[in-house]
Amino acid sequence: MEFPKLNTKRLVLDKITKEHIPSYYDVLSREVVTKYYGMDSLKSLEEASKLVESLQQTYESRRGIRWGIFLAETGEFVGTVGLNNLSTWSKRAEVGYELHPNHWNKGITTEAVEEVLRYSFEGLGLNRMGAVTYPQNESSIKLLKRLGFKNEGLLRGYLYQNGKSNDAFVFSILNSEWNR
Repeated sequence: MEFPKLNTKRLVLDKITKEHIPSYYDVLSREVVTKYYGMDSLKSLEEASKLVESLQQTYESRRGIRWGIFLAETGEFVGTVGLNNLSTWSKRAEVGYELHPNHWNKGITTEAVEEVLRYSFEGLGLNRMGAVTYPQNESSIKLLKRLGFKNEGLLRGYLYQNGKSNDAFVFSILNSEWNR
């Protein structure tokens, strides 16, 4: 099965390969990026390599898709966006994303998530897209609300990170609510 490559005005969303491991590590080893990520920062290139392998296994088992976010102009790897807990049978998934801090506040994540929503609702025929975020992650909450996601409530002790359980908000948007 061929990996779905997606394009937007400024971005290419494509498969993450071994050649991207150093760039992926550069993003996920930063505390400022993983602060509200739901997993501890990466400590080695080996951890990044294992993560890339697991992304491939998740895709092959059809439980998720993780795209690298590349700038169309330069090909630079700047982060990832993807579908977690993908269930085409139940017609739902959760979206997740992270971006290198050098590219924050430029609309890149919004553009990437919009394209993933388009692909998910039109291409995969999903009905529901969820998103889980820390209540303190104001940037992510603003992005989700701007795209039409609704806050469904608090998941107590849902995310385990840095040796403790943390609460999370769960957001969702339905295909019928999505503004094409």
